[in-house]
Formats: sequence, C-alpha cells, structure tokens
Amino acid sequence: MHVTQASTGSLIELLAPLVEGDGYTPTRLSAVSLIAMHRPSGRTPMIYEPSLIIVAQGYKIGYLGDREIHYGPGQYLVQTLPLPFECETHASPEAPLLGVAVHLEPALLGELVTASGEGIDDRDGGGKNEASPVPMASVSMTDGMQGAVERLLRSLHDPAETAAMGEARVRDVVFEALRGQQGPALRALVLHQGHYSRIVQVLSRLHAHYAEEVSVEELARQANMSPSTFHQHFKEIVQASPLQYLKRLRLLKAQQLLAQKSCNVNQAALAVGYRSVSQFSRDYKRYFGTAPLQHRKEEHSL
Repeated sequence: MHVTQASTGSLIELLAPLVEGDGYTPTRLSAVSLIAMHRPSGRTPMIYEPSLIIVAQGYKIGYLGDREIHYGPGQYLVQTLPLPFECETHASPEAPLLGVAVHLEPALLGELVTASGEGIDDRDGGGKNEASPVPMASVSMTDGMQGAVERLLRSLHDPAETAAMGEARVRDVVFEALRGQQGPALRALVLHQGHYSRIVQVLSRLHAHYAEEVSVEELARQANMSPSTFHQHFKEIVQASPLQYLKRLRLLKAQQLLAQKSCNVNQAALAVGYRSVSQFSRDYKRYFGTAPLQHRKEEHSL
C-alpha cells in the first residue's frame, strides 16, 4: 500500500526536533544525515552520493538530461550513482523542507542482495526484455518504507537506542528500498553483470580519480566495450557524455574546495585536474552562473 502525503505528519514530528539548521545535519549514524531548508532555491548544479532521500515536508525537483524527477511527501528518491544534476527546492519558513538521507553502503547492499537471493536471474546481461535500470528515480512511499523510516528516526532521539539498534534501523530502510520499484537498479550495483554494471564501475573509477587525465578509449577498455558502444551506453545511463560528466564532476568538486577558506581559485583549479586557470574560470562561470572568485567570496561571507 502506498503512503499518502497526509500520513507523513509523523515523520515531520520526528524530524523537526533533530535538525540543527539549513543544509545537512550529521547524526550518530555515519550513514544517516538530516536535511532542512527554510527558503526556496532555484535550479542549482549539485551531486548526490548514492543514497536514499526521504522528504517529509516541502519538495524537490531534480533535472537530469531531459528528465524531471519530483520527490516530496509520499515519495523518496533513489540515487544509485553519483550523477551531477540540477536541483530545485520548494520550501518556506512556515513549511521548511525536512528530510533524511541514508547513504547506500556497497557492503550492506551486497549483503542484503545475497541474503535475499532476489534478482539473480534478473541481471542486465542481455535478455530480450532488457532495459537498463534508471540510476535516479522517485519512488512511491510504501507502508513498509514509512515504518522503517519512522523506526530509524525514533532511534535517533535516544542515544542508547541509536548505539544498540541504529545500524539495524538503517538496514531495515535499505531492505525496503530493495523491495521497491528501484530494487533492480540497486541490485545491479552489486551483481556485476551486463553493461549497466560496467558503466557503474567506470563511474566509480572516475569519481575516485577525477583529477587524472583520461580518454574515452581508455574508459571503454575498462568497461570491455568498443568506444562507440561505451559512449552509447554511458550517455543512455548518465544523460551526458563521458567528458561532459567528468567536467561537471570536476567543477562540483572545485565548488566544494572553494567553500574552504584555505583554498583559492588557482589551487581549486589544479586540484580538480585543470591545467589552465582561465579555462577553469570560464567553465565554472558557464556551469554555475558565477565566477569562481565571486562564488568563493559569497560562500565565505555566509
């Protein structure tokens, strides 16, 4: 059974006392962060790590290629890959956005997929009905997921319960996600079969070594595909070419560096793999709409 928007009031009551301000609030559980925003935000480039985003109040719209992904009360976002995208937030001081993010740990996913025995015959290995899993999608909240998230949030109100049962509560939430509409995309991350999984492995390498020089031919060899086949499947899954993805990833990493007072524009450009600071500044302004130096000043003034 799907949860209605009205029935998410219990999540709001559990979240409101826990958040400490706008943005992400860490918790005693390393995989869990709380989300709050008291003002709206227009389309902004960003990147999420693989995670589940459950919104209890307010809502967000994600833009990935030509797709619009709406998620708010009654839905949750399943993000299986670290994809640069644009996000719009609808919130106000009277009705702030409130949510919780659960990071998807590969070890836990692998353990749950193996234990459940599900999806072993559904690997994207080339069956006639094959369709690539979608790496980012909004999923309807079920009663099972609602209950799992409520138990997780209740445990965060009690340090003793967090220490004793917190990891089990996270496990409960991830298990419910595996049972949901995005279960195939989550299982594909650990089953290591088919072109989707090979693209996932390339993305993981790019994410870990984004400052290094790479070529599409080299990435195609890593995926054991021809360059043309690799480019086709990469763009189908990621909604960007490999070099577009790498550029966006580098710029988003640079944005994070510029928020640190110890990092200037030249240092950020070099750290993310740019050899030309002027080219970095042009790309940065084109992507974010603000020059990196101005962005840095605004971040530090806040």
